Amino acid sequence: MVTIKGKSISPGIAIGTIQKISKASSSVARTTVTDPEAEVKRFEAALAEAEAQLAALYKKAQKEVGESEAAIFEVHGMLLKDPDLTEKVKDVIRTQQVVSEFALSSVKTSILERFSSMEDAYMRERTADIQDIICRLMDILTGSGKDQILDRPMILMAEELTPSNTLQIERKNLLALITRFGSSNSHASILARIMNIPAIANVDIDDDWNGKTAILDGYTDTLIIEPTKQVLSQMKARQKEEENDRRTLQAFKGIESITSDGHKINLFANIGSTEDVGSALENDAEGIGLFRSEFLFLNRSTPPSEEEQFQAYKTVAENMEGKKVIIRTLDLGADKQANYLQLDKEENPAMGFRAIRISLSRPELFKTQLRAIYRSSAFGNIALMFPMIISVDEVKRIKEILSEVKADLDKQGISYKDIEIGIMVETPAAVILSRELAEEVDFLSIGSNDLTQYALAMDRQNPYLDAFYDPHHPAVLKMIELVVQNAHKVGCQVGICGELAADLSLTETFLRMGIDELSVAPVGILGLRKKIRETSLNYD
Repeated sequence: MVTIKGKSISPGIAIGTIQKISKASSSVARTTVTDPEAEVKRFEAALAEAEAQLAALYKKAQKEVGESEAAIFEVHGMLLKDPDLTEKVKDVIRTQQVVSEFALSSVKTSILERFSSMEDAYMRERTADIQDIICRLMDILTGSGKDQILDRPMILMAEELTPSNTLQIERKNLLALITRFGSSNSHASILARIMNIPAIANVDIDDDWNGKTAILDGYTDTLIIEPTKQVLSQMKARQKEEENDRRTLQAFKGIESITSDGHKINLFANIGSTEDVGSALENDAEGIGLFRSEFLFLNRSTPPSEEEQFQAYKTVAENMEGKKVIIRTLDLGADKQANYLQLDKEENPAMGFRAIRISLSRPELFKTQLRAIYRSSAFGNIALMFPMIISVDEVKRIKEILSEVKADLDKQGISYKDIEIGIMVETPAAVILSRELAEEVDFLSIGSNDLTQYALAMDRQNPYLDAFYDPHHPAVLKMIELVVQNAHKVGCQVGICGELAADLSLTETFLRMGIDELSVAPVGILGLRKKIRETSLNYD
């Protein structure tokens, strides 16, 4: 038995046989051709096949994980048509009279270097997507990869997890994923979590593991190769407990999120697309505490129109059937880049031109979104929330813009409701000014992810800081408590929509602070409700 530690990117336990998927070799022998034009047509046929595969993956992703995550395959489709890739390959075929595989291999390095050296952060991040596209084309040209389909339940092992790897395999046969490379913030990792596939990255994988029995424990970052009978028995028992726990949680549907001594808390869901509403309802969310509207703005060449946004917000409002839906205005910048905004490169983008700063600096973009949100309010219980607020002046300027938007809608005879407005508390500045800010709005929502990184002066995406980064830091918890105290003094409600909201070890702490609302990923709702109902605050 061998035990290996990695980094969990999706929780869960899986037991099964490992199957290694080998990356197609991008280095092939130089083989000449007598008819370069015929070879060009062969390459064009491979491009057409790749495009068809991506279209099929897009439809599959739409059905299984939703529109926002499926959009990555639209991006792949656009990148596939990049003339800097396709025309260079054709040029090598014609000038050197070589096969497509060799031509593709020969231009690969320059293409990847071009993307990785781009100033635009969004385009730099597309390097992995270009790599995925080149591998896809190489698979088609060489005929490899056809034996990589899982025909029975297996634990998949690969050098790197790509969105294509994740989605092109039938879910019923994919027990878990092991990769040498990867991060918890990648598209593929997000897909793995949405699909509830246990996964571990940063594992020094060994080809000898192929075909061997293994246990992957996504809770403890552990991979066990050829476990003993005793360990296998223990882990099967844990798997059974996990399944029993999931069944037990079904009993918490349709009941209130209320402590054992009668204190009610709102238990909402975080979503990123209209498709996520189904999961929110399935897990009995009492509302939507965070609709990340920026996902409507990503992975596209132009911003969404007012009508496109309106239809998305309206769909969510109608499907939630009167339950509150809090829409956060676009939170772009930092690690979420939209190329069409043409934002300058920043040395420290997490603390730069982002979120409400972009909205206030691009009023027409902002007003278009606000019009769409107000129009959708006529079809449900909509509330509006603004990210990265640091001053009362910002809130007052927002209110002026809201008045202009509503006046314009009145002039056009378009109906809307006078909805609640709130702000995100994500900076120490907002914490210190929380009472003054609370006097201006109907609710505050604490974004614990950004608040932690700004309070601790640590980039939350920097893996070298994992040993120092502490979301349970006393300073962070005291900040949250101060916000609650200040807001409640003026009758303003407070919620948490960051990752800490789902941390069951802090649930009682938050309840004792007086938090009014917790908003978490849909899959975490029933477990959190169970914890809430088991908690007694012992107020006399």
